[in-house]
Amino acid sequence: MASSSSSGLTFKLHPLVIVNISDHYTRVKSQANGCSDGGSASPPPRVYGCVIGVQRGRTVEIFNSFELLYDPVTHSLDRPFIEKKQELYKKVFPHFYILGWYSTGSDAEESDMHIHKALMDINESPVYVLLNPSINPAQKDLPVTIYESGMQPNLYVIGRLIAVIDTNVGFQGGKLLLYNLYMVLPCSLMVFLLCVWWSLVVMAPELHVIDGIPQLIFVCSSYTIETVEAERISVDHVAHLKPSDGGSAATQLAAHLTGIHSAIKMLNSRIRVLHHYLVAMQKGEIPCENSLLRQVSSLLRRLPAIESEKFQDDFLMEYNDTLLIAYLAMFTNCSSTMNELVDKFNTAYDRHSRRGGRTAFI
Repeated sequence: MASSSSSGLTFKLHPLVIVNISDHYTRVKSQANGCSDGGSASPPPRVYGCVIGVQRGRTVEIFNSFELLYDPVTHSLDRPFIEKKQELYKKVFPHFYILGWYSTGSDAEESDMHIHKALMDINESPVYVLLNPSINPAQKDLPVTIYESGMQPNLYVIGRLIAVIDTNVGFQGGKLLLYNLYMVLPCSLMVFLLCVWWSLVVMAPELHVIDGIPQLIFVCSSYTIETVEAERISVDHVAHLKPSDGGSAATQLAAHLTGIHSAIKMLNSRIRVLHHYLVAMQKGEIPCENSLLRQVSSLLRRLPAIESEKFQDDFLMEYNDTLLIAYLAMFTNCSSTMNELVDKFNTAYDRHSRRGGRTAFI
């Protein structure tokens, strides 16, 4: 049902979309498991939603997504809900618009085409983002696939013409027909028809003609992951969440420190390799390469100068600030304990003063 795309579009997917789809699926699955009576295992639920973003020329960038109210029985969408969500997003992100929709599953299904066609009045060529929720430890790539439409809806008439020509005269006969048209039509119109014929018949494998009628299909497209600073911080936070197997905070901290130690150790080993290489080059044991020296110089400029005087001043200032905060916390704790002791002492003296006429200590 899906083939390789040759549309020339470049897709950029943000991690927020993947997190939203995963969260949507997890919530629906948890609710379905909570409502089940513990009988036979039900198939995993499918979730649906819209993806939004921007398109600049041939680059499509998917930034965010929201849930979609879809009835799988009648194949109908809640249009007022989509319009309301789009209006709300326009107030905050005026350049965002609906690029397509998303769903979950192992592969695109025939029923998915109903939603795809229903969204064509919003976007004439919607994008379909499919997330596979099944866990495969051997898989290294992201379980996300992006599909696009195999034929634009406004090419229906041209597709019918191509189908008739291919059926009756074939490709060679089509070229002969174009030559005959060239003798009677203006040059500009002939060039236009030739470009249309070449792009739609020869260079467009996505155009499928079934029973003389062009059919829409899902065409698999490649994509890249694009992130901003806020998304990188969020992904790093999710990656360091406390494990669900009951691990303590100390275990999590130890794993985090172990990772930092390994990174520092690897950085130290790489710096040692560069140092040995530069020493050997200085001694004349290996030939001098200026391009490689420029790369080494660029890398060394990125390393922090730990022995500098500014670093020592900044380090001592930060260290003293940390000690002052620790002392302040200790004094605050002691003051709170002393206040509790005084309150208890005054409460005890109030009882004695009522009996013997004494006054409170404080």
